[in-house]
Amino acid sequence: MTTTTAGSDIASDTASDAVASRRVRVARVYRFELVKLTSQWRIRLLVLACWIAPGLFVAGVGEQSTLPSDTLFGRWMHATGWAGPLVMLGFAGVWALPLLTSLVAGDVFAAEDRLGTWRHLLVAVRSPRRIFVAKALASVTVIVVLLAGLACSSAAGGLLSVGDRPLVGLDGRLLSPADAAVRVLLAWACALAPTLALAAIGLLGSVALGRSPTGLLLPALITLAMQVAQMLPLPVAVRLALPGYAFIVWNGLFTSPAQLGPLLIATAVALVWATLATALAYLLFVRRDFTNPAYDGSGRRAVVVGLLPLAALTALTIVLVTPAAPSTSSGIDRPKVEGSVATAFAHLYRMQTRQLNRPAVTETQLRAVAACTKSDGREAQEGAGNDWRCVVTWHLPGVAVTGTAVYQLDIASDGRYVADGDGPKEVNGYFLVRTSAGDTPNPLWQFDGNVELLDTH
Repeated sequence: MTTTTAGSDIASDTASDAVASRRVRVARVYRFELVKLTSQWRIRLLVLACWIAPGLFVAGVGEQSTLPSDTLFGRWMHATGWAGPLVMLGFAGVWALPLLTSLVAGDVFAAEDRLGTWRHLLVAVRSPRRIFVAKALASVTVIVVLLAGLACSSAAGGLLSVGDRPLVGLDGRLLSPADAAVRVLLAWACALAPTLALAAIGLLGSVALGRSPTGLLLPALITLAMQVAQMLPLPVAVRLALPGYAFIVWNGLFTSPAQLGPLLIATAVALVWATLATALAYLLFVRRDFTNPAYDGSGRRAVVVGLLPLAALTALTIVLVTPAAPSTSSGIDRPKVEGSVATAFAHLYRMQTRQLNRPAVTETQLRAVAACTKSDGREAQEGAGNDWRCVVTWHLPGVAVTGTAVYQLDIASDGRYVADGDGPKEVNGYFLVRTSAGDTPNPLWQFDGNVELLDTH
């Protein structure tokens, strides 16, 4: 009897060892899931489009007589090849990347529900944890490839069609081609954090909502809601607590000194969202009942475990960010607007001076000062709007008369603005200036700028 018991123990241990030896490694499951994703015609088409279409678009716009001047850096697409990838980045953050993450991460688990293949996958892999990790890594890999394609293709299209030339920053300073290249690369790298946050939200929706199409559309719907929120007059702390703000705040890289405070906060918030949403998706997945073939989402648990922790994270982020930001204001006030406009004008005036072959002058010699009012002084002198008016004054060495120029400003809620010249004609009242080489765009006619929302002093 003792011999029989010992033999049973040995057989049990042997069977356990055999099961353990048949357990599939994560790397192998990851390769399988990656091949399964890239074998879909939809994914292949997306990869092809992301690596070809942006370059063709940027090169095509570079050959047109009109430019998307209402888009950030769009007015410089004829002047430098580095403007094209920034225009594409603005488009990608609003439309392309949310849709891409929806189509990839938002469907990676739901596809198994539609096809009814969970039983076969579990028999082959024998570990829900390994399945989750492999699927998450495979979807993130594809999304990163798509993001890299958008960046590389648009940069190549701009450089081949226009050339490697200096770029005008959002403070009017002329950035060398090497400096512009580094900042463009960093701007696209900053877009990775909110993209990962959207991908994690896609994973959460795919796990929690099963075959429901809402899970597939969840990243796009979240992005749309955040875009609407960004257009509202929200306090700065609330704006920074939204994970999609990192798609916008990269413009702070194109000022001198760079406005890194909002960028670092927004990136950290997006990464925390990505971590929490992934953890919640994992928690829901490993607790799922795979024996029910009619499973179609976790219902009430999806709300309790999925949405409530993300809402709590948003509230906690607002509390943590509030000490670094104005508690209730928009972050846009008259001193900041005046300082930004005067700085940009002084740099761009020097550029115009070089175009017209006039004697060189420095920003210190110009002593440019802006006096700005909102709604002709009838309302509070802070906040976004298209009713800002600035009068810029400057001095030239050896000239007794003070120069003046008028600008109408349209300031968005995120601090970006367009300054539209309103005279005099010889300074900023016409979109072209006559030079010895012919008519060229007048840098002082219209220019883009940025007001930092956080208090820096």
